[in-house]
Amino acid sequence: MKYSNIRKKLSIDSNDNMNELAYVTHYLHNLADNSCVLREPASSYLLDNYKLSVQDILPLEWDIPFPAPLNPEFTFIDLFSGIGGFRIPLQELGGKCLFSSEFNSYAQKAYELNFGEVPFGDIEEIPMDIIPTHDILCAGFPCQPFSISGKMRGFEDTRGTLIYNVLKIIENKQPKVVFLENVKHLVYHDKKRTLTTIVRHLEELGYFVQTKVLNATEFGLPQNRERIVIIGNKQKKFDFSKLRKSQPVVLKYFLDKNNSFEYLEEPYTILEEKKVQKSGLIFAGYRNKAIRKAGVREGTENLSRVHKQPNRIYSTEGVHPALPSQESSGRFWILHNGKVRKLTITECYRIMGFPEQYKFIQSKSELYRQIGNSVAIPMIKAIGEQIKYQFLVENYDEK
Repeated sequence: MKYSNIRKKLSIDSNDNMNELAYVTHYLHNLADNSCVLREPASSYLLDNYKLSVQDILPLEWDIPFPAPLNPEFTFIDLFSGIGGFRIPLQELGGKCLFSSEFNSYAQKAYELNFGEVPFGDIEEIPMDIIPTHDILCAGFPCQPFSISGKMRGFEDTRGTLIYNVLKIIENKQPKVVFLENVKHLVYHDKKRTLTTIVRHLEELGYFVQTKVLNATEFGLPQNRERIVIIGNKQKKFDFSKLRKSQPVVLKYFLDKNNSFEYLEEPYTILEEKKVQKSGLIFAGYRNKAIRKAGVREGTENLSRVHKQPNRIYSTEGVHPALPSQESSGRFWILHNGKVRKLTITECYRIMGFPEQYKFIQSKSELYRQIGNSVAIPMIKAIGEQIKYQFLVENYDEK
């Protein structure tokens, strides 16, 4: 039976029983494992609610954009899975995802649409016994407590404490590798005490830990997106110097040729001399709408601080700023071929490295939020390749 036929019976697009569907879809990915702890609750739910037995399903054909590899070389779990930014590259490297968790219901639906799996919800409520042992634990844990875009309350913020749930899973399951990702500001948060605390906890659990700030521009994407990566291993430290990086690229080569572009139709100013920044950004102009009233230098009334810069216009001859998660309508304006417009949804996903076959849910505002919360796929793949090479597979042939 094709998975698309099963999902129609399950009414995933309109069903509110996401937790039950998480049991069912995880079980479907592990039908051959008779010892799977999800077997009984999932099979009973299928039979009682949809009159489907395992015999009705077999053989199961995964007609989804990103099926798991047939002969996996390693296993991983995907915590705070978002829309699958870790899963796509790790599957490409031969990994099988054994478990996923994501609190946001829109992200859960996007994940299922592409991987045929509904992630479990609140990580604080997931029973430890349903999480299988695995080789790599992946977690792009919530960044808001440490981001300069948020209030930076760190561990005082309830979201900040979720890292401790990750540590509990690590302690219980003892994965060979821990692969964490967060915003760059985690490095400096609370006078560097926050990152020091996370590293110390991992070391107490028996891991050799290495951290590094990486930028998406180093991996073939036209986006100035800096993130802290934390790698832990039981045997030795991860060698970041072995990552394969790419030559810098510019935004104009990633744009749609045809689309219903949203052009800027209100007054704006294009600078005569574009300001090229070290990051690769080219500041080209701004909307004329004043958004700062007090405490500003002359000539900066149309600009805003840090990430709050919806008035800024950037040239496509350079790179794009980091896509934010706080905007539901697209944050930045671009200057391309003499016209000013917003990036399209497909362009946003493209400059994060998502493949063209990735399927979108229907909510445009959620699509903007989801991609802003995601990870740069080529960067994750480059790290995953070296995790595989350095820690998991003997005589691994780097292609």
